[in-house]
Amino acid sequence: TVSLRFLPGIVCSGCDLGEDSLDRLLPPAGAPRRKSATSLSKTEPPLLRTGTRTIYTAGRPPWYDEHGAQSKEAFVIGLCGGSASGKTTVANKIIEALDVPWVVLLSMDSFYKVLSPEEQALAAKNDYNFDHPGAFDFELLVSTLRKLKQGKSVKIPVYDFTTHRRHKDWKNVYGASVIIFEGIMSFADKELLQLLDMKIFVDADSDIRLVRRLRRDITERGRDIEGVIKQYNKFVKPAFEQYIEPTMRLADIVVPRGGGNMVAIDLIVQHVHSQLEERELSVRALLASAQQTQPLPQTLSVLESTPQVRGLHTIIRNKETSRDEFIFYSKRLMRLLIEHALTFLPSQVICPQGFCHHARSAASSPQITGVSILRAGETMEPALRAVCKDVRIGKILIQTNLDSGEPELHYLRLPKDISEDHVILMDSTVSTGAAAMMAVRVLLDHEVQEDKIMLVSLLMAELGVHSVAYAFPKVKIITTAVDKGLDDFLHVIPGIGNSCVKMQLGTAVPNADISEIPQFSLAKIRSVCVQLCQGSNA
Repeated sequence: TVSLRFLPGIVCSGCDLGEDSLDRLLPPAGAPRRKSATSLSKTEPPLLRTGTRTIYTAGRPPWYDEHGAQSKEAFVIGLCGGSASGKTTVANKIIEALDVPWVVLLSMDSFYKVLSPEEQALAAKNDYNFDHPGAFDFELLVSTLRKLKQGKSVKIPVYDFTTHRRHKDWKNVYGASVIIFEGIMSFADKELLQLLDMKIFVDADSDIRLVRRLRRDITERGRDIEGVIKQYNKFVKPAFEQYIEPTMRLADIVVPRGGGNMVAIDLIVQHVHSQLEERELSVRALLASAQQTQPLPQTLSVLESTPQVRGLHTIIRNKETSRDEFIFYSKRLMRLLIEHALTFLPSQVICPQGFCHHARSAASSPQITGVSILRAGETMEPALRAVCKDVRIGKILIQTNLDSGEPELHYLRLPKDISEDHVILMDSTVSTGAAAMMAVRVLLDHEVQEDKIMLVSLLMAELGVHSVAYAFPKVKIITTAVDKGLDDFLHVIPGIGNSCVKMQLGTAVPNADISEIPQFSLAKIRSVCVQLCQGSNA
């Protein structure tokens, strides 16, 4: 990787490869890949390619430190330039060349102001100036970009250029490692400029921009040719000369000829890669090496060790226990655990439809949402549903990278408006606490209050308890037992083995890692995924 120092006013030029728009965002099968800045497998590429689709198998590495606080912000690239100068094409080329997941493309076009009836009438006659700084909602734009840069979940307005209105449903965006922000006024606001880590101006000849605008507005936005030319001469061209072209001096790089300038794009990508590599973190290693000598935290609640509970533990910890018996007695223990967890909720909290036996108040009270950490956390969902009928369920998929040993976020699906709910976060076992910390961080990024989160686990290691409690002191931790140690593979000992495999996929395998089980060949899984994506039976 080449470390670059960009100075204002430098112009990068290169061979002109044409201005054809991308047919697909991702590179074709067999194309050479660049070094990725995320922690990926050294023996397996981070994506599956088929004839029509590319699927990333790499997750998002930790964006927070061992204290649970965000320690790195997303890297924000600002793209400015005249209307139809090729900003979106350059953005797509950068994304293609970066070849890493968790990249967000944010367009300034989404942040046009809501027009009044009088302005709507002017817009219908092509007499409204959309190329003036006053046409944009900079307050919403700056707030949204700042939250996204900080790793928060945000809602992006969807603007309809045909009706000049925002859609009712906004788009949810979360989890960016790199943000590419493009728009004609990207450099027009001081607060906005402070959020940009890298500023790029895309320059194109005015005649080329006019031809592109004619083609775009007529074919994509339903305008007539006279209206487009009228708007260009009256608003677009004067606005470029007055507001846009002068901001070229603020750019770190000027890219002539837009998406065809691959030399400039290559320099940009090298710099972004170097920045991402400098921001890599090692959370699990810090947790595993920490000296946890203090007593167990007060936020921990262990299910009372009654003869019934001790008997259930004896059965599920026995490696000779059959799969059917393990499932039966684990479900019984999970039911007791969930019922114990519900006693810590405020009495006014009810489940949807009022079926929870702790309910007292009206349907306007806050609700309970269950969130399972996949895959093992799913085994606890039936116990929650048995106690709270119709409870909302969310899912977070977190997997350990086999090379780096770090947890990585691959997928999440959370119910709408979860920020007001009491959340029961479920995982069958917690060892170092790295995955649980990532899941809690995701919930906090979605504005769930820390004191409304309960981490519920069938079994936990002391290290995991301390890690979560130290990072998030307001999170309630609830389990049936706390084991003291971890083995060399960071599995809880004595533990209960791989509960997910036992309850869902086969016979009991004591203390086994899924990668060690022959039927879970990663190569076979990838092969099956490719067949399914190609429409074949597998």
